[in-house]
Amino acid sequence: MSNDNTVSVTKHGVFMDVFGHGVLLTGASGIGKSELALNLINRSHRLIADDAVEFSPINEGIVGRCPPLLQDFLEVRGLGILNIRVMFGDTAIKDAKRLQLIINIVVMDDEALRSMDRLHGMYSEQTILGVAIPEVTIPVAPGRNLATLVEGAVRNQVLKHTGYNASDEFAKRQQTLMMEQKP
Repeated sequence: MSNDNTVSVTKHGVFMDVFGHGVLLTGASGIGKSELALNLINRSHRLIADDAVEFSPINEGIVGRCPPLLQDFLEVRGLGILNIRVMFGDTAIKDAKRLQLIINIVVMDDEALRSMDRLHGMYSEQTILGVAIPEVTIPVAPGRNLATLVEGAVRNQVLKHTGYNASDEFAKRQQTLMMEQKP
């Protein structure tokens, strides 16, 4: 809480503007969130905050900002502290954004990967300051391009928000095909 009675909460993660949508990357310490953020910045997406994100309510949602001390900086293991504004220019930084999606990066063993729902994925919701935020869990594995997966997750969330669900369409097509093949 701040001194002006405005409710806020600080969350651990990297907050990015991906295709114009506020995306919070979460996961265990050292899993590669900041490296993923650097990859996304290289793909013209924008950094809002690394490590600590301050969220506060706005209208029907919540907005995330970077604490002043951390503004413009991204810490990447092995590289140290990087000043993204100096490295990439002003367009690589955004001051604030409405939180629209949480992407949780996790390590999964083979058994957990096999038991994952491959049709629907790993979607849930997380409530922050009383607002339900869509969340998708993406498993980390060798050879996976996490930046591409994050971009895909954002695009898929946009489609879901408009009422389109690829899993539902696939299931309908499968049902139609099975009905056509019945004797």
